[in-house]
Amino acid sequence: MTEANIDVARSYFQAIQTGDFDTVGKLLDEEVVWHQPGANRFSGVRKGRDDVFQMLGGMMEASQGSFAIDKVHALMGNGELVAATIHFAGRHDKASMAMDGVDLLRIKDGKIAEVWLFSGDPAAEDAFWGK
Repeated sequence: MTEANIDVARSYFQAIQTGDFDTVGKLLDEEVVWHQPGANRFSGVRKGRDDVFQMLGGMMEASQGSFAIDKVHALMGNGELVAATIHFAGRHDKASMAMDGVDLLRIKDGKIAEVWLFSGDPAAEDAFWGK
């Protein structure tokens, strides 16, 4: 089960990195629960694929299309859970950010059922996204 879940996570990150949101949508459970960290306008818990895509679209708009996971350093599995150490970055007219993070995915029946994100510098990410 762990290897299969790592494969799902790998496919998800490859789709995110190439902008293949059809595949992202197919990998997210329809009722996915997404825990976005921080104290910014995108922070909080999102429930459902549509809510997650609305948030991601807002992030792409706010970052003028630049927000990206530019590196996936490692994928590590433990049963239903897959942790990914990543690097992400973005920029807009007033600021830029680049930092490491950890994404923790809970995968059930081949779909991503829950996501927790962790930022290496939460204050810098909050400043970048704004209230």
